[in-house]
Amino acid sequence: MDELKPSAPRGYGPLFYVGSAGLLTAMVVETAAVIGRHAGVPVTGALEIVQAAIVPAACASMVIATLRGAHAAVHMLTDRLSAAMRSRVLRFGYLLAAALCAALSVGSAWLAVEFWNSFEQTEVLHIPFRPLRALVTFAAAGLALAFCLRAIRPEPSK
Repeated sequence: MDELKPSAPRGYGPLFYVGSAGLLTAMVVETAAVIGRHAGVPVTGALEIVQAAIVPAACASMVIATLRGAHAAVHMLTDRLSAAMRSRVLRFGYLLAAALCAALSVGSAWLAVEFWNSFEQTEVLHIPFRPLRALVTFAAAGLALAFCLRAIRPEPSK
């Protein structure tokens, strides 16, 4: 498999399609809003729809990138380390990332619980925040778990 042209999203199909649907929705709505603005017929609530569509796209893309180990990384320092030290530094970095994502998940869950009965919604289209908060909470928890697993899993040899 060519690394620059990866094949179909094996094993990540649902996440891939959820993220793609979010990006496609944002693109179509924003295109319609720009055309409508220039034609004198503005699309009401376009910004709210785009903001709501970006949440699943961002969550899915972060989870897929983490599971595939495809995050951008600079290796200027780690390439100069011995193999054993490089492994320790990478594992420590994964544990730090897991702690950050776990904290994000706990904070998102806390906000979701605090505002669950407040019926938070957008101003124009009344899009509820509950499912978006829940999605961010679960995605951050999944990221924390993925980074923990990456920290305890042995690195493949290069």
